[in-house]
Amino acid sequence: MTGPLHGTPALGDEFVKGLWRDNPVFVQVLGMCPALAVSNTARNALAMGLATSFVLILSNAVISSLRHVIPKQVRIATYILVIATFVTVVDYAIQAVSLDLHKALGAFISLIVVNCLILGRAEAFASKHGIGRSLLDGLGMGAGFTVALFSLGAVREILGSGTLFGIQVFHADFQPWIVMILPSGGFFTLAAWLLVFNAVTARRARAAEPLEAPR
Repeated sequence: MTGPLHGTPALGDEFVKGLWRDNPVFVQVLGMCPALAVSNTARNALAMGLATSFVLILSNAVISSLRHVIPKQVRIATYILVIATFVTVVDYAIQAVSLDLHKALGAFISLIVVNCLILGRAEAFASKHGIGRSLLDGLGMGAGFTVALFSLGAVREILGSGTLFGIQVFHADFQPWIVMILPSGGFFTLAAWLLVFNAVTARRARAAEPLEAPR
């Protein structure tokens, strides 16, 4: 869907694309380090997704507003400086909210600075579009990243511990699949979600194809 002028994408598309068509994890396969490392529980996955979204949205807005004054020769260094500023804010905020959560996420909070998703959106989108579209792009991509991480974390926690957000969801006799909370469980869960995501995408594509005219 495009806007009425010059074939520009509708504002809603800038948000929706991050949820499905250009999902950072299930389509672009970006940010795999935190996606696999901290998604052993739903709480950790949701916290990392929200932290990344916060940094992505605000860095997009700042970079978009400064896009005409940032020299091309130092644009990447400038983007990293902006991103690092918001990562520092997130780091201290998580410490203030929960030290246990901060310890669980560990170094992966600081590694948001070099998350290819955030730097990629800054270079490919925010530096070329206005603040409004950049905010929607960051919001959509951040939401897509958060949903993907939560999908991984929820499955791994339910099968690996029998709980969701620490609440027991199975009978006491349930035997947890310990492998799901180990690093290898992240790869298994990601592969399963990619299979489901691609199957749904292919099915929708076939449904959208025009019916063959009768002979």
